[in-house]
Amino acid sequence: MKKDITSSNNSASRNLGRLILQLRRLERQPQTFGGAGSVTPSEIHTIEAIGCEGSVLMSELAARLGVTKGAVSQLVVRLEAKQLVKRTSYPHDSRGILISLTDKGKEAYVAHEEVHVRFYDQLRSQLSEQEVETFDRCIEKLNDFLQQN
Repeated sequence: MKKDITSSNNSASRNLGRLILQLRRLERQPQTFGGAGSVTPSEIHTIEAIGCEGSVLMSELAARLGVTKGAVSQLVVRLEAKQLVKRTSYPHDSRGILISLTDKGKEAYVAHEEVHVRFYDQLRSQLSEQEVETFDRCIEKLNDFLQQN
């Protein structure tokens, strides 16, 4: 009995390791989203964190992404060069900087959302509704666990 549990744990550990390697591989590959041209995963996740509606303070964007203001500033410079975001002064505090998506950035945002929709459509075509719900709960728990560590 103990051998079966150890074997199962080893298999789960290998599968998780393979998943992490696949995610790392995907995180290094730029993709094209709409008319935005080549966009890195960190850039598209920044666009996603800004959101399609309104603006976000640079400090709030750093908090949403869980990175430093300096790291966000570098990302924003790259996204500005690609004409995907724009900066404006915060009207209530001259030290604050608002970041918002340009029309081209909004197009990339929508195209990225469509990738997620297609992923779940493919998932639903291969799994039962109960399996999809279980998958969602497992991903949520894994995210919670990783945020704690």
